[in-house]
Amino acid sequence: MQRLVLSGGEPFFFPGNATACLLIHGFTASPQEMRGLGQYLHAQGYTVLGVRLAGHATTPGDMAHMRWEDWVASAEDGWHLLRSAGFERIVVGGLSMGGVIALLLASYLPAQGVVSMAAPYEIRVPWRERFWAIFRPLVPKKPGKVFSPEGFVGRVAYPVIPVRSVFELEILLHELHQALPRITVPALVMHSVNDDFVLPSNAEAIFAALGSPQKRLVWVENSSHVITLDAARDQVYRETAAFIAHLENGAQE
Repeated sequence: MQRLVLSGGEPFFFPGNATACLLIHGFTASPQEMRGLGQYLHAQGYTVLGVRLAGHATTPGDMAHMRWEDWVASAEDGWHLLRSAGFERIVVGGLSMGGVIALLLASYLPAQGVVSMAAPYEIRVPWRERFWAIFRPLVPKKPGKVFSPEGFVGRVAYPVIPVRSVFELEILLHELHQALPRITVPALVMHSVNDDFVLPSNAEAIFAALGSPQKRLVWVENSSHVITLDAARDQVYRETAAFIAHLENGAQE
């Protein structure tokens, strides 16, 4: 039988200490874009689980049949796997749409902290794409480094966008708007000042709406949208690890 999950797009688990990190990838992508961060956090001693969202790293047609609840459920499954394994301290983090889902989980699950990376606050779908959604299930992705297969060597992501999924993302963002004021755990928001796909203003909007009394906004330079893979990824890794270490120190006081 031919494999169903694209090679390199598999979920990953790195066992470590009692603090677990749940990592969530972005729209049309795969756990591969979070693996480097996961390996870095594991090297710091943490347990790391990188989940694969429903309909991702298989075929775009699979993704087109998924709803926003399916994506959230995939991440929530990861949460419950960690809890059932005995992990009481779980930090959730995600990139792009994964950041949205991480924030949403932190609004109703007992997370120790949340990390949002390059997450959108809003998108505006042109009327032409709304029309295409009726007649064309898939459209080519926009050109640019973030979407180009040669932009990041070995990146596992779809070369097309399931248009129906864009509308599910819109609904998910509406859920995010309702959830942000309810988030009270410590939060780290990171975004590239050079992101021309999800503009930096999205990070400012998320940060302003967060209910967390402890929150920090970090700007990344010399990177595009996928900051976990781009030139400043080491900064992203270090900031994430420092945030988790601070949470651990606070829990021990």
